[in-house]
Amino acid sequence: MTAPLHEPTAEAAPSAAEEAAVAGAEAKSVQGRSLGRIAWERLKRDKLALAGGIVVLVLVVVAVFAPLITSLYGQDPNAYNEDMIDPLFGTPTGSLGGLGGEHWLGVEPVNGRDIFARIVHGARISLLVGFLSAMVAVVLGTVLGVLAGFFGGWVDSLVCRVMDGLLAFPQLLFIIALVSVMPDNMLGLSGTGVRLLMMIVVIGFFGWPYIGRVVRGQTLSMREREYVEAARSLGAGRFYILFKELLPNLVAPIIVYTTMMIPTNILTEAALSFLGVGVKPPTSSWGQMLSSAIDYYKSDPMYMVVPGVAIFITVLAFNLFGDGVRDALDPKGSR
Repeated sequence: MTAPLHEPTAEAAPSAAEEAAVAGAEAKSVQGRSLGRIAWERLKRDKLALAGGIVVLVLVVVAVFAPLITSLYGQDPNAYNEDMIDPLFGTPTGSLGGLGGEHWLGVEPVNGRDIFARIVHGARISLLVGFLSAMVAVVLGTVLGVLAGFFGGWVDSLVCRVMDGLLAFPQLLFIIALVSVMPDNMLGLSGTGVRLLMMIVVIGFFGWPYIGRVVRGQTLSMREREYVEAARSLGAGRFYILFKELLPNLVAPIIVYTTMMIPTNILTEAALSFLGVGVKPPTSSWGQMLSSAIDYYKSDPMYMVVPGVAIFITVLAFNLFGDGVRDALDPKGSR
């Protein structure tokens, strides 16, 4: 026999780089996504929620660095600029309430304090009360809601009756009455510090039933799930089930409800300051500025518009961000 004219040639072996690329592609194709990553990808697709989150982040930065910002700006929030005030009418000279290069948002009537500087410092009060009172409500509501939903019986009945009583209680009237008997010095605080502590504690205390009901309902639903029954069958104790099985699954609704509570608390603080039971002058507060602007809304409308717009933008940003977080953390959501 004669040898074949053309012997078959072996296929070229893939290089190491090609093998690594193929392995990487296969690993990437089967890579799982965590709940946090899924939520973040959903949130990124919601442009309004991202815009609200950016505004919230900017407001937090402004509140934290308020003294530095006003120092760079060159205006003290409590300094009087009487040269900017018309001595006859007590209103700012110039157009739009004295707005200009030196005073970006104008000045207040009568005393001439810079509005931009006071808005920046007022953000500290609003966000401080909003965040801390929300934290008080979240801690109380989570603890009592979980206990009521998990243990049931007389514990559930007692917590529910307390929640019903607090939800029916006139919160604003209680704070107004409390201010009249509150001492000027308490727990090492004085003046504005006492008022801030009072608002944080009272707003948080009267706010926990709202989140408590949500947490109780979620706990009632989850305590009968298969994974909880499996933990019980394996001999897990009550506290293990509470802290290892239930609480981790309650994080999402707690985060969502917290983002929705903060703007409500900010509005409550503004309302209290508007009624004169918030922080004491000369401490800046958006609600206090609105209250002072009532007498000048015709002669100097900018004095009322600026703090009103600040409250509106803040609450709107938190609501948009809260709606986006709710949709992102909801596994049944369409987005």
